[in-house]
Amino acid sequence: MGYEIERKFLVRTLPERLEQYPFHLIEQAYLTTAPTIRVRREDDVYYMTYKGKGLIKHEEYNLPLTKDAYETLKGKADGNVIIKKRYLIPCDPYTIELDVFDAPFAPLILAEVEFPSEEEAVEFQVPDWFGKDVTDDEHYYNSYLSRQTF
Repeated sequence: MGYEIERKFLVRTLPERLEQYPFHLIEQAYLTTAPTIRVRREDDVYYMTYKGKGLIKHEEYNLPLTKDAYETLKGKADGNVIIKKRYLIPCDPYTIELDVFDAPFAPLILAEVEFPSEEEAVEFQVPDWFGKDVTDDEHYYNSYLSRQTF
């Protein structure tokens, strides 16, 4: 099991030439949110993730799945299936993961940055196109979004 240390931000404006960056198409669904267990398709890769408690730092463990296992588990998910396009934008020495959400969450756009230490997370110089830091706001976590009704 490993730890994930990340910060999450709303996005004020999209970066220029967004189409030049690599991206992944992501679909994910939550089997439970306490503890957080989700299944995800990222392009043609499938896996289940366990996430421990915590906002800026939490345990995270991934288990590979077959496409059939993913589809079966997705069918058992509770709540919304989240679909988004994740752009990978270099921000030396980090990578910004820019998530552009599909309906029903559009026009939500979030940027996440992962760090090797909590100290680096705190010292991170935020790009000017980032908006509010929502790391501590559970309303912007996918597990929360999965439980919303429209």
